[in-house]
Amino acid sequence: MKKRTSIIVMLLVLLIAACTPLCRAQTADTASAIVADTAGKKNTSIIMTPKPAVSRFVDKDSLAYALKPHPFQPNPKKAGLYAAILPGLGQVYNRQYWKIPIVYAGLGATGYFVVNNLTNYRKYRKAYVGRLTDPNYKDEFSTLNVGDQIAYVKQIQDDYSKNLNISVLLTGVGYFLQVLDAITGAHLKNFDMSRDISMHVQPVAMPTGFGMALVMNF
Repeated sequence: MKKRTSIIVMLLVLLIAACTPLCRAQTADTASAIVADTAGKKNTSIIMTPKPAVSRFVDKDSLAYALKPHPFQPNPKKAGLYAAILPGLGQVYNRQYWKIPIVYAGLGATGYFVVNNLTNYRKYRKAYVGRLTDPNYKDEFSTLNVGDQIAYVKQIQDDYSKNLNISVLLTGVGYFLQVLDAITGAHLKNFDMSRDISMHVQPVAMPTGFGMALVMNF
């Protein structure tokens, strides 16, 4: 009896050992099939997903705005920089070419007075210093019929020195004004000057009667 039981147990063990690899292989095949099937479904869903329809219609207002030519709007910073680098260049950038002759006429006039006053100042300065160092100094002013030539030459020298300082100051002011004009011109390039911008006086009703009021339209 014991021999039969041991034989049956051994057969069962062998049977289980033989079935285990088969079960594992079958389980692996089943898992692979499930994964492949899932991947196939995902790919199918991705491929079959319809793309969103692109509208072929464009807003007419947006298209008209895009095609409409817009007026040139200069950059105030660039205009000021160009005018600082070269007088009149900011006005060229703003396309205000009619201002260029005005800019160079003003700077040319002040520049002329700077050169003229500087030349005369140096000439009278030389004559004044020469008379101080040498009582017998001779130059083009020696024939002047004045009481004190030294005082006379010094007075003219001081006058030209003062005129030279004023000319240099005016040249600097003109240079600054043309830079400021370039910046202002860029800001006001497309400023609306329509008829709606107006100011007038009209009668108004008041609690105590009628009166006049200054009305401004924007």
